[in-house]
Amino acid sequence: MTTTPPAPGPLAGLRIVEFAGLGPCPLAGMLLADMGADVIVVERAAAAGAGLERTATDRGKRSVVLDLKQPAGLEAAWRLLESADALIEGFRPGVMERLGLGPEAVAARNPRLVFGRVTGWGQDGPLAQAAGHDLNYVALTGVLSLSRRDGAPPVIPPTIVGDMAGGAMFLAFGVVCALLEARRSGRGQVVDAAMVDGVAALSALVRHMRGSPWWPEERAHNLLLGSAPFYDVYECADGQHVTLGAIEPPFYAELLRRLELHDEDPARQHEHARWPALKARIAALIRTQPRDHWCALLEGTDVCFAPVLDLDEAAAHPHHAARGTYVQVDGRTQPAPAPRLSRTPARTPGSAPRRGQHTLEVLRELGLEDSGGA
Repeated sequence: MTTTPPAPGPLAGLRIVEFAGLGPCPLAGMLLADMGADVIVVERAAAAGAGLERTATDRGKRSVVLDLKQPAGLEAAWRLLESADALIEGFRPGVMERLGLGPEAVAARNPRLVFGRVTGWGQDGPLAQAAGHDLNYVALTGVLSLSRRDGAPPVIPPTIVGDMAGGAMFLAFGVVCALLEARRSGRGQVVDAAMVDGVAALSALVRHMRGSPWWPEERAHNLLLGSAPFYDVYECADGQHVTLGAIEPPFYAELLRRLELHDEDPARQHEHARWPALKARIAALIRTQPRDHWCALLEGTDVCFAPVLDLDEAAAHPHHAARGTYVQVDGRTQPAPAPRLSRTPARTPGSAPRRGQHTLEVLRELGLEDSGGA
């Protein structure tokens, strides 16, 4: 357990060692740190830059620089792992083993430690050693194919679906699950968080709905893939966009009423043959007014409406402002911790540490001199 005073949050008292990397692993560490865990990032000596600031995903963490190629640096890493509840890393399979810090070696010195690993393809399988990125993982699960419309290629999603949703979120979830089990058994285990596995899990409901009235195989009849006039993105007179999602009959009826389409019968909502003409009619109507007009008319009603905002607009939106969805840290806008807990709330986000900022502090906690640093 950590020797520092417990931080607020439901995970206070837990120590997580994060081996510095890119993408989903740092975000998983941020989620754990937001909830109060003492997340210590181990930076490689060669990557350390004096005074170099890190990113928002490093908020709430402590940073140490250790030269793992030197005996003193490796000993400091072992001391740190012996004091930890979990380890998280995002290297290709085999990298930690080559450092001498693989699951078997760690379990021999700290049997209760949870070993969290996040990769694109997983720790085993034919693609385990192949390079890849978010787009590839989403493609292999079949999920990317769902973004295709009107004969065009599938739309490239932002690097959120595979890396962050399929990787970071499932790594954090798996680590917390294993930590809860370790409290009962006293034994850690390996968490193999493959991004392809995570994205596949996220598609569970879609796969279940295939072939049902909610998800027909014929794309022209699938209301969730952009064919329905009441579930799509529309361009406004000013070039901005709005979204409509009036799937349920009462919401659809309300949409027709507010758009003054009084000659449209709400009972004929799911007559597919009528969809193209009605979509063209709604598109033409939306293009007659700027986005602000439609926000004033439709936002907050039961038509299931939202404007398409850019990142800056989103942070300033009244709903987000009221909930505190975004916070300012060092003059930059960051998302606030999520989800929200009523009794043991997350930490208030603060500055990310500089690389190696806490090396001396952590080494002293471990009873070591400054011999493991860069």
